[in-house]
Amino acid sequence: MSTSGTPVAAAVQDRPELQKAMQTFVDAGFLGMQLRVTDERGEWAGSAGLRKLGEAAKPSVDGLFRAGSVTKSVIATVVLQLVAEGTIGLDEPVAGYLPEFELDRRITVRMLLQHTSGLYAYTGEFRPDGSVEPGIPGGGKDWVDVRFKTYQPEELVRFGLSRPARFEPGTSWSYSNTNYTLAQLLIEKVGGSSIGDEVKRRILRPLDLRHTVLPGTTDIPGPHAHGYYRYEEAPGRWKVIDVSRQDPSMTAGAGDIISTTKDMHTFFSALNGGKLIPAELLTEMRKTHPESAGIYGRYGLGLYVQDLGPGCGTVLNHNGNATGGYIALMYSTPDGRKTLTASMTTGDRTPDLAAFPKLLDDLVKGVFCGGEAAPAR
Repeated sequence: MSTSGTPVAAAVQDRPELQKAMQTFVDAGFLGMQLRVTDERGEWAGSAGLRKLGEAAKPSVDGLFRAGSVTKSVIATVVLQLVAEGTIGLDEPVAGYLPEFELDRRITVRMLLQHTSGLYAYTGEFRPDGSVEPGIPGGGKDWVDVRFKTYQPEELVRFGLSRPARFEPGTSWSYSNTNYTLAQLLIEKVGGSSIGDEVKRRILRPLDLRHTVLPGTTDIPGPHAHGYYRYEEAPGRWKVIDVSRQDPSMTAGAGDIISTTKDMHTFFSALNGGKLIPAELLTEMRKTHPESAGIYGRYGLGLYVQDLGPGCGTVLNHNGNATGGYIALMYSTPDGRKTLTASMTTGDRTPDLAAFPKLLDDLVKGVFCGGEAAPAR
């Protein structure tokens, strides 16, 4: 911050440690990265790597990208706004709002948002032996061949419901995109308008998020870094294609958002700062399920709560992995004052995914364990 209290402009700050951290991701095989950090020193934004294969330019710090499951935090926020208005009951059966799907009446709205419904993920599931039971085409040549197919949300939900449930409602935890596509349909049913209109009215316009698009579109509507997908076209023959253009409807309500690091910062800061939902519902959002522990922490309602350890405090996050090409990061302190938002793209190399958790941990701790860490509320 300057002496006048005005945030230091992103271009003015010298943050070599952040530039170095981005370069480690590029060195690990990512094509490019853009990063934005807002903390007690103000706002900083930078990029590393390449915007596009065959060009020398770095990614723009203001470029748009596919942010994948960041969508879930937005959808959960809108559902909780409807809860605050009394239109939806957080612990009421979803079947009472969407009778057409004949859902198990034990499945509540809370269970959708926390992934405790037991509903099969239409994008596929892991079997007990670790093998994958495929859902709709979500990878490899099968996905490449249908990447411009338009899915209807109802179609995705019915596909998920056609498979056996993973467990009895409320008895365990399993991440399932089916939950959030149902949540989108719930919003549209009780809100009375399309998900695009509801999100614009409730979040995008109040926060002036001019570069966020939900539902996403086949073309990224603005300057953007290109994402690539490497797949086996035939046994032993690998191919790399530009997948910046793709129809994101295969993850409606669960992973189809397009945004920028600036817009994601504004949204997540406002959410955690108590500007979008009442304090009591923000508390509910942060109540985590014990079986959901992973590298991002434990899952609440549309976000993860992660304890970074002594001297670092707690961060909230929801990252995203769009099908082919893009990974998004979105982190905040519980008070919303310190944030980290980023996008990475893949190119013609396969990133070192084994190194990714350590690189991510180093980046997050480098931001949130320096200066004054905000305590959990």
